[in-house]
Amino acid sequence: MTIPARLIRSAACRSLPLAVALTLPLPARGADVSFTVSDANKQPLADAVVVLHPLKRAVPPATPAATLEIEQRNTRFNPFVTVVRTGSAVRLPNHETRIAHHVYSTSAPKPFEFPLYKPGKAETVVLDKPGLVVLGCNIHDSMVAYVLVLDTAWFAKTPASGNATLSGVTPGRWRAEVWHPLLKEGVKGGEAVPLQREVTIAAGDAAPNLAFSLSLGPDPRRRGPMGVGGGYK
Repeated sequence: MTIPARLIRSAACRSLPLAVALTLPLPARGADVSFTVSDANKQPLADAVVVLHPLKRAVPPATPAATLEIEQRNTRFNPFVTVVRTGSAVRLPNHETRIAHHVYSTSAPKPFEFPLYKPGKAETVVLDKPGLVVLGCNIHDSMVAYVLVLDTAWFAKTPASGNATLSGVTPGRWRAEVWHPLLKEGVKGGEAVPLQREVTIAAGDAAPNLAFSLSLGPDPRRRGPMGVGGGYK
């Protein structure tokens, strides 16, 4: 049987869009960029914040995270370091058994004060500007915590292993940053001062493993009342 020429032409036209689609290049898959952070003694460092900022292109609009918590327990803030996107809410519950706290911050991105509140109570603050927000307690000088508020979507906090990976990083030029609150001169004039490095990610290349070594200062949580050792722990 002979197939009419008009049917052959019609079938060819219908299959053309699929053929074109199959020949188009697929979008580049985002790379996984890994960080290794250690202290001056080459020991893995926890609570370091690793960040990537895109260069020469716009940062995607901030998408706030679900409400996070920084609890008060055993006259400590926990976690010591929190990192969030701009616009995120942070809840501050008092989980002590009998101790009340007076939580505040004088940091420029978000000054606030929650006067004395008892165990079982909680307050919430919305961090609507990027920058470093340092938390304290007017009653317990050794209580301190740090919240780094970022506009970028590419960030993580290192666990005890000192390793963190940022996934879905597109090809291009980036500024890599690593920050820790105990980093010497890591807080200057109330601002976070990270270590920085530029990195270029090319399509098809292996993503880099970025190693950073940080020199740390003393931990303020080890101070007792009025600066005397052996106090709050």
